[in-house]
Order: sequence, then C-alpha cells, then structure tokens
Amino acid sequence: MIRTEGLTRRFGDTLAVQDLTLEVSEGEVFGFLGPNGAGKTTTVRMLTCLITPTSGTAVVNGYRLGQDDMEIRRTVGILTEAPGLYDRLSAERNLQIYASLYEVKDIARQVEKYLRMLGLWDRRHDTTVTLSKGMKQKLAVARALLHEPRVLFLDEPTAGLDPEAAHLVHEFIAALSRQGRAIFLCTHNLDEADRLCDRIGLLKTRLLVVDTPERLRSRVFGRKVVFHLRQADGAVAEAVGKLPSVKDATVMDNKLVVTLDDPETHNPEIIRILVGLGVDIQFVEQLRRSLEDVYLQLIQEA
Repeated sequence: MIRTEGLTRRFGDTLAVQDLTLEVSEGEVFGFLGPNGAGKTTTVRMLTCLITPTSGTAVVNGYRLGQDDMEIRRTVGILTEAPGLYDRLSAERNLQIYASLYEVKDIARQVEKYLRMLGLWDRRHDTTVTLSKGMKQKLAVARALLHEPRVLFLDEPTAGLDPEAAHLVHEFIAALSRQGRAIFLCTHNLDEADRLCDRIGLLKTRLLVVDTPERLRSRVFGRKVVFHLRQADGAVAEAVGKLPSVKDATVMDNKLVVTLDDPETHNPEIIRILVGLGVDIQFVEQLRRSLEDVYLQLIQEA
C-alpha cells in the first residue's frame, strides 16, 4: 500500500531524507524509528503530499506521488505531532469540519462513533481549549480516522496519554491492521513499537535497516538461552560448546548462557547433554534484549 523508490528531500544544502526505498503492505503496522532530526516527519509529509520530494518516487494506496496528490490526500489519514485543532470550537464541531472536508457521507454518525469510542462523547460540547493534552490527542486520533482511511500515518499517537488511554489507542491500531489497513507509525516509544509493529525501519537520514523486532534482536545480539542449573562448572560449558549449533557457552553463577541461532530446534539437544552429565535443570528461559538495546546499538554503529 506504500512503496517508495529513492525518495529524497533536501532543504537548501541540508539533506533531510536520502534515497528512501521501502514497502509497507496491506494490514501491516510499520514502525518508523530514528532520533530527532532523522527525517521521519519529513518522510510522512512527503508521503501525505504536504511537501514535494526533491527526487525519487512513491505510490500510496495505488496513487502516484506528484500525479495523484488529491487522491492520496483523500484516502490517507494523518495524525501529526501537534494536534492542530480549532481551540475555540467544540470537540464535536472540530470533527464535523474535518468530516466535511473529507466528504464523509454520514457526518453525525461518524463523529458520534469516534467520540464515543475514544471516551469523549460527554465532552463533545466543550471547547477544545478546555480539554487536557491527552484528550486533545484522542480527538486528533478521531479526526485521522473519520473517513475510514486505508493508509494511516501516525506521528507519536500516544504522546501525552495516560496508560489507559494509550492502551485504547494501541487496541485501535491493532484492530485497524486486522481490517487490512496499513499503519505507518512514527514513535520514540520503543516498547510501543515492539508490541505493535510487524516490521521496523530505522532511519538516520538514510534507511539503516528494516526487519521484524525479533530478527533485529537476533541480528544485533544473537539469540541467547539461559539454563538455570542447580550446580554448574566450566566442564558443562565446554561440553555444550562443542555442539555445531552453539556459537558460545559460558557459566555464570550456576547459569549456563548459550548463544545459538535456532533455540527451538537445538534446545532439546542441549538439555539431553546436560541430563547426561547429571546436571539438575531448574528452568530454561530466553534472554531477550529490549528493542531499546537494539536501537541504541544500531544508532551507535551508524
């Protein structure tokens, strides 16, 4: 639903986005990560026809950037970093205006639907300026969904939300992807990206890497399994380390830490060796590095 080829944007002598080539499929939640100034918002602005690229091409929902810009604007939803609401108008009136711009057929029904879903129905007559930051963010989410877009661009969708409201937005995102919509998610919340995203792209002016969160962990740190033993010594690590599937095996405080590519396949083999050595196994767990660890390592390498 989104495809870019060599998408580039310069601001004078400053290169904001360089040769961006990627694809986002129907029903996919694609996380777009990177430090401040990496080009994430610039990319979203290009793909939603708010600014033109310096070079390169893109297709969004079947429409070509630079040729079908009006159709792209009609068929995408966007949540910008700043809500950009009319402060002196009510929450309901704000949505009515945007629904009219998007040519929504049953405006009253759609406005009520999303105000209720986001817990704002009781505040519908209140001016936006009186709403909390979290409520304004939820209202902006509702605005992005009013016209039922097939492609949705979300820039920090849970910024300023309390845990309950953030959970509600997370459920929205998951439900929208199940409906076959493509979600392009820019966020600094790495835990959010880890839980929601099917794939992640890391941008620092140019695209550094694209993969699933789990495969990124494996690529950066390998997969480590910890065997908690009643008692262990160096002989245990030496015996396990001889297996062709094992990259590294060390013992620390009666814990055998093994690095290998495919634990699901090779863990039983390791367990058989440990049992054969007469070692008591208390339990086994995978050592899972956080997405933050992966992100920091990749940014440092870049």
